[in-house]
Amino acid sequence: MAETLLAIDDISWPLRRRTCLYLNRPTVRPEPVLSPSAPDTPAPDNLAAHFYGTVLRDGGRYRMWYYACHRGLNPDWPPRQMQQLARQPAWLRGAANGDEVYQGPLCYAESEDGLVWVKPNLAQVRFKGSYDNNALALPHTLVSGAAVIRDDADPDPSRRYKMVYQYFPDQTEPPIAAFGNLPSVATAVSSDGLAWRVLGLPYVNQFVEHCSLIRHGGRYILHSQVFPGTGWSGVCTEGGGRGGRSGIAHWTYDFDRWPDLWQWSLALPEPETSAGRGSGVDGSAGAVSPRQVHLGVGAASFGNVCVGLYGLWHDRADFGAIQADLGLVVSNDGVRFREPGAAAGQAFIHRDDSPAVAVAGRCFNTILCQGNGILNVGQETRIYHGRWRNVGQQAADIAAYYRADVALATLPRDRWGALGLNPDSDAGAVCSVPLAVHGRDQELVINGDGVAGLTVELLDERMVPVPDGAGGVVVGGDGLGNPVRWRQRGFAEVAAGRPLVRLQLRLERGGGSQPRVYAAYLRRVHGRESTP
Repeated sequence: MAETLLAIDDISWPLRRRTCLYLNRPTVRPEPVLSPSAPDTPAPDNLAAHFYGTVLRDGGRYRMWYYACHRGLNPDWPPRQMQQLARQPAWLRGAANGDEVYQGPLCYAESEDGLVWVKPNLAQVRFKGSYDNNALALPHTLVSGAAVIRDDADPDPSRRYKMVYQYFPDQTEPPIAAFGNLPSVATAVSSDGLAWRVLGLPYVNQFVEHCSLIRHGGRYILHSQVFPGTGWSGVCTEGGGRGGRSGIAHWTYDFDRWPDLWQWSLALPEPETSAGRGSGVDGSAGAVSPRQVHLGVGAASFGNVCVGLYGLWHDRADFGAIQADLGLVVSNDGVRFREPGAAAGQAFIHRDDSPAVAVAGRCFNTILCQGNGILNVGQETRIYHGRWRNVGQQAADIAAYYRADVALATLPRDRWGALGLNPDSDAGAVCSVPLAVHGRDQELVINGDGVAGLTVELLDERMVPVPDGAGGVVVGGDGLGNPVRWRQRGFAEVAAGRPLVRLQLRLERGGGSQPRVYAAYLRRVHGRESTP
């Protein structure tokens, strides 16, 4: 596993001179990669295909878990499943019989290339007269948030895949005591990612609405959102007050026992006055609507560093006026996330760059949402995300116009942002934290452009230059994974005998060179590798 130092990680690159961060916005594929089934079909996703879900690259194929919404009651739910629909709120009921809107079930899709997806017939759930669908059989009827990981570290093959999903017992009549009465989460395991066994309900009667599950630093970490200061969230801001949507994390070491504890993950600044805090608040007259963290952090672990997206929620009192972008965050422990310091508050993927499918003659807002959707494939970083058409909470509009799709944005691998010279500077530098030296099989690799203007110097942990550690250059030119050499010597030879070293990158403009460094990798060499 490589030690990855991303340019957006200001903990790994704490020191700099005359350099700044340049975010690298992704390219968004205009058309969805997964859309709901046609409205006139009995498919469980004939209204919406929501990416409160997961995409994995699993062997030679891509796999997706998502949650569906459909029009019209499924008459084939068994009694215990039907019981969970008995108190559907009025705003979800359609304008005419058969147009009622229902959330769930969880569904599954797969693809050879991650672009063209098929919805296989799983034959698990009888839905409107047929088992010919891609729905997953679970004990809960109203569900959301299919956060899935493949866990090869678990020696038990029946637990190879792990999932946390949300269930909604608040519409159950009569109540089922074991489920509680607040929307919360269930944990499940599977040998193949298709047939799931529920392990437990770790937070019964506690509201938990999550968006991602990761394994990082030996822990299973679940990221979710809370509404501080409300009676059902169990979370308050400073002084016991309310606040806007914020991100928290729950974590455990064994997946079976989740401590009844949580930790702040990501929260945005609150309005100065308490009257402007909370959800469904426009703020004071003339003020910009409050920015909040929708769903928490959709995180991905890349060994020693995590990258995530959060829903940059622009709150309004009128739900139909709400819009949401995606913001970029980074973490070293997988729990506490931060925006890259020089880019705080910026949208990384703006709703206008990834809009929901338009409706002729109507103007609806777009809400982007994140999940377990960030993965590196070859020389590309893929960002699967959801976009849903916010039609407000009028039942007729929901039945007629509501829609959600799965979208894709891409970057060259790990090129979230670059460290480069200030616009008015011809030379500058950045310096890393101390990095462990692990013997003679380590290699330093640079992911950058304009590297003719880049030299690398090794310093000890006290920032004293290492003998013969100056003048390292990138061999092979620009690109994703080119090694650094010091007069034909590699990193391991120059750093030999030292437990820790720092990397000091010197950037110099000249001869048409505009050096930009997206990442550095300190990796073990196993044969000939072309990428980190």
